[in-house]
Amino acid sequence: MKHLNKITALLLAATALVGCDEKGPDDRLIYVKPAEVNRAVLIEDYTGQRCVNCPRATAVIEQLQEQYGDDKVIAVGIYSGPFGKSVKGTPYKLTTATGNEYFAHFGLDFQPIGLVNRHGAMLHTDWAAEVTSELAKTAPLEINVMATAAPGSKEIAISVTASGSSGTVAGNLQIWLIEDGIVAYQERHDPIDNDNVTISDTQYVHNHVFRCAVNGTWGQEFSIAEGELKTVNSAYTAADDWVVENMSAVAFVYDDNGVLQVAKAKVTITPTE
Repeated sequence: MKHLNKITALLLAATALVGCDEKGPDDRLIYVKPAEVNRAVLIEDYTGQRCVNCPRATAVIEQLQEQYGDDKVIAVGIYSGPFGKSVKGTPYKLTTATGNEYFAHFGLDFQPIGLVNRHGAMLHTDWAAEVTSELAKTAPLEINVMATAAPGSKEIAISVTASGSSGTVAGNLQIWLIEDGIVAYQERHDPIDNDNVTISDTQYVHNHVFRCAVNGTWGQEFSIAEGELKTVNSAYTAADDWVVENMSAVAFVYDDNGVLQVAKAKVTITPTE
């Protein structure tokens, strides 16, 4: 019996020594790869208030958003180019200098025309096929956006949180503000007479209208590694004629190969304490 007790004591002591053995960090932790992230799609719709065919491109966007959801197909109407001004050369209300800069940079020469995740300019009749192709891909990062403003304030606070899901991303982070529900002039074809009659519609409702680039025309340098989490905060003061309650923030990361991921959030009016 005494012999058995000694053996038992030795075994317990050995177990204790093994349990207290120091292990390096690589021995203790097992890396868990982030889950795959579904890609969202950015449509940059280069449009103008004198463009009679541009409302047809808007209809394509609406159909795609109804099919896939406006959180998966994110559209921005960039009023610019030759149809962004009157025949006398006066810019229309929704045309912006930044929009004209984009129009020139991408070498666009007619409207309506669009960029789908910045994979080359294409006619609106080709958007559906490209959107379907892009949605089938995964993204190397996830983006979440939050935009808030106090009641009656024009100051919009924007927070963009990104998490790396695959490899290392190096590109630019772009933050835009867009606005819905703007009633303004638009030339368009008569829906009854089709292409034979042009209507000068002063009560046309413009949605997802590009208002400004919050962090500069081309955004800011941005990189993120797989498993990393980053937050970028910014703010912008809306112009007097912008309706903050109708605005949203759009954030996307892009590189030379196009848009890697995009997200959108409506501005939330948050009472101050």
